[in-house]
Amino acid sequence: MTSTTATNSSVDLDGAAALSSPRQRPRRTALTAVSFAVVAALALPLIFLITEATDAGAGNIWHLIWRSLTASLLWNTVRLTVVVTALCAVIGTLAAYCVERTDLPGRHVWAVLVVIPFAIPDFVVSFGWSSLSTWVAGYRGAVLVMTLAVYPLVYLPVAASFRGADPGQEEIARSLGASRLSTFFRITLGQARRAILGGSLLVALVILAEYGAFEILGYQTFTTEIFSEFSVGFDTASACALSLVLVVFSLIVMVGESSLRGSGHVTRSGPGVQRVITRRPLGRMKLPVLCGFVALVAAALGVPVGSSIYWMLEGGAHAIAGESLLSSALYTAGYSAAAALVSTFMALPVALLVIRRPSALNRLLTRTTFLVLAMPGLVVALALAYFSEQHLDSFGYQSAPLLVFAYALMFFPLALVGVRASVAQAPVALEEIAGSLGVPRRRVLLRVTLPLVAPGLGAAFCLVFLSAVTELTATLILIPTGVQTLATQFWAYQQNLSYAQAAPFALVIIAIAAVPAYLLGRFFDRLPVRHDARAVPRVVS
Repeated sequence: MTSTTATNSSVDLDGAAALSSPRQRPRRTALTAVSFAVVAALALPLIFLITEATDAGAGNIWHLIWRSLTASLLWNTVRLTVVVTALCAVIGTLAAYCVERTDLPGRHVWAVLVVIPFAIPDFVVSFGWSSLSTWVAGYRGAVLVMTLAVYPLVYLPVAASFRGADPGQEEIARSLGASRLSTFFRITLGQARRAILGGSLLVALVILAEYGAFEILGYQTFTTEIFSEFSVGFDTASACALSLVLVVFSLIVMVGESSLRGSGHVTRSGPGVQRVITRRPLGRMKLPVLCGFVALVAAALGVPVGSSIYWMLEGGAHAIAGESLLSSALYTAGYSAAAALVSTFMALPVALLVIRRPSALNRLLTRTTFLVLAMPGLVVALALAYFSEQHLDSFGYQSAPLLVFAYALMFFPLALVGVRASVAQAPVALEEIAGSLGVPRRRVLLRVTLPLVAPGLGAAFCLVFLSAVTELTATLILIPTGVQTLATQFWAYQQNLSYAQAAPFALVIIAIAAVPAYLLGRFFDRLPVRHDARAVPRVVS
């Protein structure tokens, strides 16, 4: 009887596998096709650069690249990127360690305050500092402003990594005679290495694409020169040549990060359940650490907000005259929300493909999508305008859909980060069980997959919304006629040195962006998910 049952079960399983196989093939094909379509859309700016370079001629492009100006821009960009990335890695990692692994007083409050500066646009941070002191300019100003503006990109993933780390490995190292300092550098930081490098990669790519902050500070980089060549000199060939150098530099950064990150996995030291981490007492370091957090929040959050309030009060009643704050805020929120939805749903099939169907090709495709993050918004905007003019008879140019699509492309890598994190945690067994019960794939996606990855979708939405609210260069090119966003109106006033009129727009940008920044911090505060000591352990890759 048992043998018969086993045989029947085997036959049933084989039959189910045979029946499900034809259904899985088109499903996999569709997922791959959609993902490749998304990657192709993200390649439009690069195609635009190559097309323009080809039209200009290889000899001309080569001559433009080998100018002394290019060497100067390369030096400025490289030294700034290296220094700011290193500072962000140190500040973000130390802040995450103190919040997650020590008995820091008020750590839940600090966990929110150190994330909110990510909601402040880089050009608002530079405005806040440079409008108060002429010392903040050039290289030193760029280092200060960019460090304060983007260190949360390291803090967020590293904090999540520390929260899910295995304390058993540190205890083993200590029992073998390793000092606290040695254990911290070799074990604690070793477990968080991938998160530190991933955050540092985002920092480097953001610096490479930054324009507004450097323009205000008078620091010349590839991006500022590209914008100048396009908008002032109307020299498309030179701008494309510089953009190609920037793309190559971005590739070098990505390859370097991948080499340092390695392919290993961080696993737990034993098969037991995940334990609650015991927080280390700060002891005599409590006061210095608290002073450090106060200084960091004051510099990153207090100065930009305080400076904007100061200039608004200086301007009096006519500080808010001119373009309506309400109108600009509504346009900004509407465009940003639409772009966040588009980018999030573009990221979903790519995340499913790379997590559910891992392969070298799929991983390579995912890595290449990060290239767009290093391209100036101007290049993305001009690429879309070029394809609109050449292939669509200028259909959609300077329209809201084209601007929304530009935002979605520019910030797609940020959406992918949030979605991929949730897809990686979602148990695929639940989807397989639903499929084995005969539930159609579409219903499985709607009723099983989407609820499981909903937190990641929300985080992706917040990341893109936050970035789109503060976007400037692409908006200046593609914004519909007669429309102003908070960023463009702020920029217009700031360029005319009308600080009192610019300040209210800066404050509204911060207010709008602060909400998703807080929600984003809450999302990373729950990664990895652990409600108590009985939570299921998981492998962090």
